[in-house]
Amino acid sequence: MHVLGARPNFVKAAPVVRGLADLGVRQGIVHTGQHYDALMSDVFFADLGLPEPIANLGVGSGSHAKQTAALLVGLEEVVLKESPDLVVVYGDVNSTLAAILVCAKLGVPTAHVEAGLRSFDRGMPEEVNRVVTDALADVLFATSPDALSHLANEGVDPAKVHLVGNPMIDSLFSALPKLDPEPVRARLGLPEAYAVATLHRPANVDDPESARELVDAVLAVSRQIPVVVPLHPRGRTRLAEAGLVSGETMTIIDPLGYVDFLSLVRGAKLVVTDSGGVQEETTMLGVPCLTVRPNTERPITITHGTNRLVTPALLPAAAEKALADGAATPSGELPPLWDGAAGPRIARVIASWLKGDNLSPAAQGVPQQMG
Repeated sequence: MHVLGARPNFVKAAPVVRGLADLGVRQGIVHTGQHYDALMSDVFFADLGLPEPIANLGVGSGSHAKQTAALLVGLEEVVLKESPDLVVVYGDVNSTLAAILVCAKLGVPTAHVEAGLRSFDRGMPEEVNRVVTDALADVLFATSPDALSHLANEGVDPAKVHLVGNPMIDSLFSALPKLDPEPVRARLGLPEAYAVATLHRPANVDDPESARELVDAVLAVSRQIPVVVPLHPRGRTRLAEAGLVSGETMTIIDPLGYVDFLSLVRGAKLVVTDSGGVQEETTMLGVPCLTVRPNTERPITITHGTNRLVTPALLPAAAEKALADGAATPSGELPPLWDGAAGPRIARVIASWLKGDNLSPAAQGVPQQMG
């Protein structure tokens, strides 16, 4: 059983679901409804070719406590009803945390895709979710070598851990032939040169003063190059109150589907974000990325990619430099195993686990534990 709650989960799960289907593994998707409107979830199922969920909990939004409580109740009912042999969770959203807790209490084995990422900032709700999930998971799939080191430092049994690459990159590679910026740009009335911004992190949008500082910085960027902002429902009101509204050089739009969004990113001269997955996607597409956060759980996008961390105060100057430098070239080699084959690797480990076979990384044809 795969538990998915937010759009990045769908992107990571699609290659795993396909890989398991190719191996004849019976599976089902539970959509928790953490991203609850059609633009945030249904279109992603269609774009990624995911099968219909066996359950949709429809938990919607709310505070962390209310949302997680509703997820705990709903997921417990589904897990008890379906009695899965293994529950697979993805990333670091509240749905992932709730699923891992429910399964730990019920004695149901779990696997975590994207294990070991750390920002070392417990002020981020996602960081808490990551640490708890990895502490309880039975099988852990790491996307990068630094994740292996973090898990080792936390005392996770190396026999549980597999370096498999990044399934989000599998989805990107599969979508590449369909990623055409021109139709999306024309539909939105954007000029040939534009930037994309995605903004939703609590630290950036929940506090009025922080939101205002961020909006002022993005508006300054828009005076250099027109900016389009597919705006997540989370924080939309707060950002609008801070001045993030459509104007001559600023275009605010609803969230886009997977193919449309990546098409927009592919054609952008610059991306400004506080999202995790976008840092990875811009690295592979060679688009300059400025992440407005003090840290990242994906440092490999800096050492091997096109990403740079900036503060709101430094964002306009960093954008000016990035635009002057032009298209980004990833520094050195791309991240190891970001080759479009992570989904099949994960599927092979899961299929062997279900059969009770040897789960050592060497037996699965993936690199040994590192660091």
